[in-house]
Amino acid sequence: MTETRLVELSAGPIEYLDSGDGPPLVFLHGAMKDAEVWREVVARLDGAYRCIRPTMPLGAHRLPMHPDADLSVAGLAALVGEFLDALEVSDVTLIQNHWGAAQIMLADGHGDRLGRLVLSACEAFDNYPPGVPARLFARAARLPGLLTALGTALRGSRFRRRYAAGDATVAHPLPADLADRWLLRFTDPAIRRDLAKVLRATYSPADKARWAAAAEHFTGPVLVVWASQDRLMPRDHGPRLAASFPRAELVEVEDSGTCIPLDRPEEFATAVLRFLKNGAFRRTVDPPPM
Repeated sequence: MTETRLVELSAGPIEYLDSGDGPPLVFLHGAMKDAEVWREVVARLDGAYRCIRPTMPLGAHRLPMHPDADLSVAGLAALVGEFLDALEVSDVTLIQNHWGAAQIMLADGHGDRLGRLVLSACEAFDNYPPGVPARLFARAARLPGLLTALGTALRGSRFRRRYAAGDATVAHPLPADLADRWLLRFTDPAIRRDLAKVLRATYSPADKARWAAAAEHFTGPVLVVWASQDRLMPRDHGPRLAASFPRAELVEVEDSGTCIPLDRPEEFATAVLRFLKNGAFRRTVDPPPM
């Protein structure tokens, strides 16, 4: 049974889905999506694990954050750490897609509760925000009135269908119920304000280098899952990311965009289950040549 719960954090209220019993798995979604992005994956996992799926303030959340909340990626990573503290979970397997929370948490001292990582088609190295589509959207978000105009247009079902059809994170059409759920939330001005903070934040090369360097100090097992048709994450970042951790394995998924939990949920769940049952990993990906 899945329960919808709420926790009050310093930045604002965070809703999360909680199901199953056993070792905790915490799932993080990407921009303009919510916890339901993981529904097909969790359906294959939560008999043996406690699956915790927070909806982060990334543009498809229901409850807005406080006006002064720090919603840069570093602020969001700190919020994930605060969320884990509030739930008092430890030895967590953090499973992320699209954004690079785990690397930032490790670099900024928020990784004490993390035991294992599953990094799927996510920001890494210099790729913040990820890919040309996300960088163009981030630039557009700085134009006065653009997000407001988009939010107004998304009230119309025909425009929502067209917008969802152009989603750069998937290789296959978004389920209609999820597209409506996510895009209709963006019509709320307070939700747009939150996403604008995410999009308008900037990061220096030194920030990105520091986040990347944190990988070598994480001693837990890591699974990197990368997609063959990803338009946002460079293909070579998968092997490179796996090679940056001492104990990592790489799995590449065909016929999928960034959002592997939607495009290929069965393959994703199979890879995660095998990873969780396999115990310790040796280094399986050699570092790239200097």
